[in-house]
Amino acid sequence: MTATRQADALQQFRRLHQDGILLLANAWDAGSARLIESLGAKAIATTSAGVAWAHGYPDGDALPFDALVATTAEITRIVSVPLTVDSESGYSDDPAAVGESIARLIGAGAAGINLEDGAGTPDLLCAKIAAIKRAAARSGQDVFINARTDVYLRGLAPEGGKVAEVLARAGRYRDAGADGIFVPGVTRAEEIKAIAVDAPLPLNVMSRPGLPGAAELAGLGVRRLSAGSGLSQTVYAQIAGLARSFLQDGVSDPLVSGAMAYPEINALMAK
Repeated sequence: MTATRQADALQQFRRLHQDGILLLANAWDAGSARLIESLGAKAIATTSAGVAWAHGYPDGDALPFDALVATTAEITRIVSVPLTVDSESGYSDDPAAVGESIARLIGAGAAGINLEDGAGTPDLLCAKIAAIKRAAARSGQDVFINARTDVYLRGLAPEGGKVAEVLARAGRYRDAGADGIFVPGVTRAEEIKAIAVDAPLPLNVMSRPGLPGAAELAGLGVRRLSAGSGLSQTVYAQIAGLARSFLQDGVSDPLVSGAMAYPEINALMAK
């Protein structure tokens, strides 16, 4: 990817957070990314879980980073829309190492990343964000940093105090250089609205049972909705069902019933 094309992709990605709601149907490899793009996606996001599973690793910073860089390059080769990469916690507790690692993802064509606080402290994530900004400046390319806080997923604040904790972290992450705030696990409309109204960054939420639909979320002020690992989990379930049936009885019909045509898939990849 040329520097000009990557700079254009970043600006396009930033614009997608300014109005309405950006829907991200998370991909896990180049093929799934190309398929999702062909359906009208304005940007592609990876799911860390799906990418790890596709390489035979569990989710949770277990995937070799070289594999993530290679996956990023494979996706940006085949798609034309901006790509944002789930980089989990940055695969290190050393901010300088995280900065250099993310610079490699930028070099592979990423316009954005997700970076999570997880069980770590806000101080640590702030240091990582600042290190990424410095590393990006040295590379001559910027990147959209979507700071993920796990206040809801990990129960890092008591009930009634989660919104305030998210807002406090969002302010700190913004000051460190983050461009967006990602709050997976929040589902209540009143809490989503409170975060969206007062957060100093565009709000990203993740699909969960009970989450309002995209139109309602947009009305609440949400700027980005991610499918997370939902698509890849569903695909694995469907493969398991079909493979189990085939291994039991060897009947071919279920394998082709409702399947995409071979020429159609092949044409998608011949870009």
